[in-house]
Amino acid sequence: MTTAATLRTLGALADAGLAEPSPPLEAVAARYAVAVTPVMVEAIGDAPDGPVGRQFLPTAAELTQAPGESDDPIGDEAHSPVAGIVHRYPDRVLLKANHACAVYCRFCFRREMVGPDGVRPLSSAQLDAAMAYVAGRPEIWEVIVTGGDPFVLSPRRLSGLMARLERIDHVKVVRFHTRVPAVAPDRVTPSLVKALTGTGKTVWVALHANHADELTPAAEGACARLIDAGIPMVSQSVLLRGVNDSPAALEALMRRFVEMRIKPYYLHHADMAPGTGHFRTTLAEGQALMRGLRGRVSGLCQPTYVLDIPGGFGKSPVGPCYVGEDRVTDPSGREHRYPT
Repeated sequence: MTTAATLRTLGALADAGLAEPSPPLEAVAARYAVAVTPVMVEAIGDAPDGPVGRQFLPTAAELTQAPGESDDPIGDEAHSPVAGIVHRYPDRVLLKANHACAVYCRFCFRREMVGPDGVRPLSSAQLDAAMAYVAGRPEIWEVIVTGGDPFVLSPRRLSGLMARLERIDHVKVVRFHTRVPAVAPDRVTPSLVKALTGTGKTVWVALHANHADELTPAAEGACARLIDAGIPMVSQSVLLRGVNDSPAALEALMRRFVEMRIKPYYLHHADMAPGTGHFRTTLAEGQALMRGLRGRVSGLCQPTYVLDIPGGFGKSPVGPCYVGEDRVTDPSGREHRYPT
């Protein structure tokens, strides 16, 4: 199955054999943006219910809102002093440069905020205010550029953003969070790579992927273009029911990251965004998976399992504990006495 363009409507998904339009799906598509890139259409193949299809293809389950689900599940708004900035931790800020993405994930915690209407980046006045905020707070050591997906911006805009950050001396690290190298690898051009380098800032890129099938040879090539230019990469993934909630799936994903020279960083417990309950595991299930991963793969392959506490209270590690009052548990589950 091939396609030449990103699929953005139910009709386009139906033509590709990936959806059957119905009133419930039309209601989902009217509320939440749809976009599936050609590379991800290929990865879905003939399995729309498979681990890649579940991430990008709308379903009627998104109309069911569970108790506790929120339009702003991790409390960004409470920590947003000016447009585009989220300042939750003292030494770093999020800079939401735009609200458009190359693909739209059905579990997205910002799903009420992202979409085609967000393609316009911050206005000149908004960007000025965001930069003034960062420049006026010398405790800010790192700027994390997110969105949306910042890599949908043109190299010219990215270069301009880096030039402005270069002038803020106390900002030492600029980190970009993106899905683009996996879902639209052709966008990682020499011009994009050049826009990120050469400013004197240390640049990191965090790649979001949730299943090894997303990490195609084309994705590996796109990441290599970044890494070979001196940009280190880390990963972030979301624990998703029916996608990666098995030891084998997590093992394959984390090993693939490491093979691509990407250090596994975070495995997020799925946030309580509206209509995403069918994706969430329990914390106990996540802890059991992390315990299994510890015994199966190298330390290089171990992400930190985290929960972003609803209400804006930040991330906390929620992985299993191996130490008791007078014991420690080994990766095989055996307990050993040890003075604590």
